[in-house]
This record gives sequence, structure tokens and C-alpha cells, in this order.
Amino acid sequence: MNEHVSSALADTVDAEPYEPRYELGADELRALYRTEARATRRGEARPGLWIAVAIYLLFSATDLLLIPDVAAYTITARFAVGLSALLILEAQLRHGVGTEWLDVTCAGAIIFGYVGWLCPAIMGADKESVSYYMVFGTIFMMSANLFFTFNFKLSIVTSTIILCILYIVNYFVPSTLIYKMVFGAFYVSCFTFTSYVNWKLNEERYNVFLNALEAKIQHNEATERGKALLRLSRTDPLTGLENRRAIDEKLRDYWNDWQKVGTSFGAILIDVDFFKKFNDCYGHQEGDRCLIHVANALSDMIKQYNGSIGRYGGEEFIVLARMEKKEQILDIAEAICSTVENLALTHELRRDGVSIVTVSVGAAFTRTQTGAKLEKIIHEADRALYLAKAGGRNCARLFDPTDPQSSDESENIAALLKIAIGQNLVSLVYQPIQDVKSDRVEAVEALMRLKMLDGTSVPPSLFIPVAERTGAILELGRWAIRTVCAELLADDHVRVVSVNVSPIQLKTPGFATSVATILGETGVAGSRLAFEITEGLEMEMHSDILRCISDLKLLGIKIWLDDFGTGFAGLSWLRLIDFDTVKIDRSFLHDCSSPSGKAMLQDIITLVRNRGHKILVEGVETDEQMALMREFGIDKIQGFHVGRPAPAVSFQAKRAMRKRPFAVLKSA
Repeated sequence: MNEHVSSALADTVDAEPYEPRYELGADELRALYRTEARATRRGEARPGLWIAVAIYLLFSATDLLLIPDVAAYTITARFAVGLSALLILEAQLRHGVGTEWLDVTCAGAIIFGYVGWLCPAIMGADKESVSYYMVFGTIFMMSANLFFTFNFKLSIVTSTIILCILYIVNYFVPSTLIYKMVFGAFYVSCFTFTSYVNWKLNEERYNVFLNALEAKIQHNEATERGKALLRLSRTDPLTGLENRRAIDEKLRDYWNDWQKVGTSFGAILIDVDFFKKFNDCYGHQEGDRCLIHVANALSDMIKQYNGSIGRYGGEEFIVLARMEKKEQILDIAEAICSTVENLALTHELRRDGVSIVTVSVGAAFTRTQTGAKLEKIIHEADRALYLAKAGGRNCARLFDPTDPQSSDESENIAALLKIAIGQNLVSLVYQPIQDVKSDRVEAVEALMRLKMLDGTSVPPSLFIPVAERTGAILELGRWAIRTVCAELLADDHVRVVSVNVSPIQLKTPGFATSVATILGETGVAGSRLAFEITEGLEMEMHSDILRCISDLKLLGIKIWLDDFGTGFAGLSWLRLIDFDTVKIDRSFLHDCSSPSGKAMLQDIITLVRNRGHKILVEGVETDEQMALMREFGIDKIQGFHVGRPAPAVSFQAKRAMRKRPFAVLKSA
């Protein structure tokens, strides 16, 4: 039997690749074996017959030695039978005759070869030589099992015919009775032995077949287990999408193709909006179902673009697609937003006025640039995603290298922020806050300023988001609090200083403790500090934030809500936190030129006042606006009408001219 399993056998075994054992009944196994054996016998028929004919013709030499008088006839018969058998077999092979007929041809060649040699041989004059020579007839029995792989039945039939011919010839050839008996017993013994050998060989072939089948099954099982493990290592268990490992490999392939042959592609990062809030409200099981629905919808959508999608971590997905133009990538990004929005998955407790699940999408496209690295395109997509979230969510943004908020300039700013404090590139200015009733400056707001190494100013709208994104806001925030205490509060230059605090700072463990340390080191009472928290999309009701605010209030620090009315969390925060002051955004004051705008401002003031909070209105710039604030009974105002931002030295100078200290409490 061939050492390789036939294709038919392999196909049969492969038909059930996931079964731990491939089980067949005895009849099915025998049928499968016969199919395999046919292929083996067919492959061995030609070389077997050619070798048998060659040896058959070589025995012509013994004809010349033992029966020279009839050697010409026996040799002629040998060539006639041998060549005829070869011609017939080759013709059958060429015409694709069945294996059984090939075996019959080979068996017939053995029988006719025996008869073709025997008939002329017994005509020899030397009967004694002929009688001895007839013993070579057993070779024809052996050849049926030596040169061919006949099945047991055909082997028995072939050997039986040869045995019968031998007995007939033995009967007619003159010899003694003892010779006939011994010779006959020898032939029967050879017949028995060769038949047993054939049966044994067939059984061994069958066992080899079974072993090969078992080996094939084990190989398939091992292969499938390997494939399953590979799939498991590359598949996200929740969504069934490719995981980060798999998508990173695919990203590397995309990148190499672009580097080598210029096949451009885009990377798209997708983030489910307010997903933590979804989990908190509906539970993690519903959160998992939400991710599965989103993953299935995006997977179906991406197929039409021949793209790849994977789960990049948490509620974030990534799409890779080969495209020729960046506008095509933006089209895909916008289609992603629409696809998820069309799912209409309920998310009622969002604070942005939307009641369904949406996604923010950031996209980047390959572009020629010096020193480009694989991670660059993902970094650019991430920055575009940040802008999409900052721009209101449920939208798509394509990375634009000319946009200062997303371009490489932000990387320069991030690097600048790392050295800003050490290089004195960051400073504070202070804008006064006036009490409306007394017309006195009761507080100032600390505003951070940043300059580049060449002295160029960097707008806060540019460096603050970068500081929040990179985490630099933590160190800058601590520096600002310490500077405020040292510049103005420690020497009683002003009563109260408000400092803007990011939700990122409030969520950072140990923030309240670090503030307490600064107050203790500078000797400033916590009641002289106010922390302004901006109402915005990023200000979620995080338990750590609430806990931190509570700790800060225990220190005596005032908590102000900044830019009230511009975000979507204000009412919830008013319900949860007892703010000392609520700052109403300047946009409402500027809209007071119309009756509806004035009514809106009055409604907001009434709402805040009914909650028991003091009110500060930003953006007061004219006498008319100041008069309106008095009319509405506002507590505090801030704006150019009161004063523009100025460095600490101006407040220090004013305080020195007054030469009268504030009545303030020092911290213990």
C-alpha cells in the first residue's frame, strides 16, 4: 500500500474535521480499503508486469541448457506471450480500463506464460530433464504474489489454474509413481504457502490502511486543534471580530504594501459614545449585547468596502480599508456613524439630548511624510477621534495635518508641556471678579498662559486639550495651585482665587491630598481657594469625582460650576453637588439684545437662585450689561468691564498701595 493516503481517503476523512474520532463500520472500512487498494494495484500493475516479463524472458537461458531440442519453441513462446501481455496492459492503461481488468490481464499473462512455456517444453526428447524442469512451474504461483498485489480471490483462481495444469501435465508425462506423488505434494505445498502469503499480505495491507487512516484522523484533529487555537488567539471572544493582535498583524501587512507598492489605505477608530454610562445604567450584560449588535452591524457594512474590522479594546473598534483617496475613507467613517445610529439602540440616560447609542469616529489616511512609522497612522486616527468626541460626538473626523488641533503641532505642544514648568514657559494671569452690590473685587480667576521657546504665545484653546489628552494637566494643575497660593494668597494680596480644575484631575487618586499638602506648606486657608469645574461633555458623574469634590469641600475649598448652560450635565450636577457659585456662560448675556434671549437668561438665573447658589455672570463688557446685572440681582460679575487678565504683580502693587491687610484666616 502507498505510504500516502489517497485523495479519496483524505476527502472522506476531511468530511468530518471536527469529530474527535472518525468512526466507520467494518463494511464501510472494507469498502474504503478496496477503493484505496484499487489505486495501489493500479500503480503496481505496470512495473510488476514489466519485471515479471523480464525475468520470464531471462529463463530462456535455462531452456537452452535443459531442453535444447525445443528451446527455439519455448523461447519464441516466451517472447510472444510476454510482449503481447505488455502491449495489452499498456493499451488498457492508456484507455483508462478499470483496475480489476488490469489485474485479470496480469493474471492471464502468468497463466498463458506458464502454458506457453510448458507446452513446447514437454515435447522435449529428454523426458528426465523435462520432469525436473517442470519444478519451475511453482515460480508462476509465486509471481502472482511477488510482482502483483492481487486480491485473495484472484490469487487463488490464478494459482488453482496453474496447479490444475501441473497435475494434468504430471499425469501425462512419463514418470515413476513416487515422482508423481512427491511432485504433486510439492505443488500442493507451494499452492498452500503462496495462498497463505497472499492472504497474509492482504491482511497486512489492510492493517497498514487502518494505521494510515488513524494517522490521518489524528493529523486532522491536531490540525483542527491548531487552527482552533489560532482562531481563538486572533478572535475577540465577545464580538467574534478579529482582536487587537490579529488587526495589528493585518495593519502591518497593509503598511508594508503601502511602503513597497504604494497601495494606500485608511485606518478608522470607532468609539461608542458614553459607553461607561450605558454599562452603569443598563448593566454589563446589556453592555456586551450592545457591543455585539454594533460589531455585527459594522461587520456587515464593512464588507461592501472590502475592509477589515476588529475590536481594538473596550468599546473601541478599528477598521482598515484600502482606498485611493482620503475622501473615500471619510465616506466610510460617516457611513459607520449612520449604521450605528440606524440601529436605534436605546440609551436614554445620556446627557447630550440624544437617546440612542451612537459612535464617534476618527479616520486617518496614508500620506507621504519623512520618517513615517507604522504607529503614525493609528496615532493620527486617534487624534481625529479625540476631535470627533470634543466636537459633540456622533460624528466623524478625518485627520487633517493642516489643522493645528490635530496636526503635528499638537505633538510639539505635548513636548513643550513636558518642559514648560522647568523652562518657565508657563505662567498665570488673573482676571478680577467683582461683587455687584459692593463694587469691590472679591476674587480673581487664575488663567494659564503658555509660550513657546521663541516667545510665541500658545492659545489655551490649543494647549489645554493637549494637556488633558497627554496627562500633563496633572502636573500643570498642581503647579497652578501652588503658584496661586505663593503669588497672591500667602501674602493676602486678594481674598479668593479661583482655579480651573479638569475632571481628569478630580478623577486622579490623591488629588485632594496633594491640594491639602500645598495649603499646609504655603499656610493658606482652603476657604480662600475656589475650584472651577467646567460643565461639558467630558464631565461625567464619576464616583471618584464626587468623592474628590467632597474631600475638597472638607478642606474649605469652594466649588464653582463654570460655563453653566453650555453643556448637558449642568442640571444633574446641580442636583448632586452643593456648588458655592454657578458661573453663567457669557453667551447668554450677549443674547440679551433680544427679548427671548433676555427671558432665557432670567429663567436660568431663577433656576440657579432657587437651588440656593450664588450667581456669577461672565462676559460683562458694557455699562448697559452692568446695569442689567444689577436689575437681575446678580451676585458677582466678570468681564472686561471689571478688568482684563493681568499678571500677579499688578494685584500685588494694588494691595501694597492700599496698605491694609484683608481679614483672612491662615490654615493651621
